Amino acid sequence: MELVRAHLWISGRVQGVGYRFSTQDVAVLNGLAGWVKNVPDGRVEAVFEGDRAAVEDVIQWCHQGPPHANVAEVLVEYEPLERLKGFEIHQSKG
Repeated sequence: MELVRAHLWISGRVQGVGYRFSTQDVAVLNGLAGWVKNVPDGRVEAVFEGDRAAVEDVIQWCHQGPPHANVAEVLVEYEPLERLKGFEIHQSKG
């Protein structure tokens, strides 16, 4: 099993549609750690850590998101693993 960390920025109609809560559910179901939050510019930011295959599956889900979302773009950067525990919804600052 190869562990990875992916940092995502999701744009489109992704705030006010349950995106963060759905992302948390999908991440937990896939055994991932990390966090998700709304960003003041209207995007959602998320970090996923775990098995590469599970991370890739969740990234694919992020391209569609929950039923009322309309995702325009998903930017992904791979970063050094931080070995996070659990998956949280963070409050945005600003």
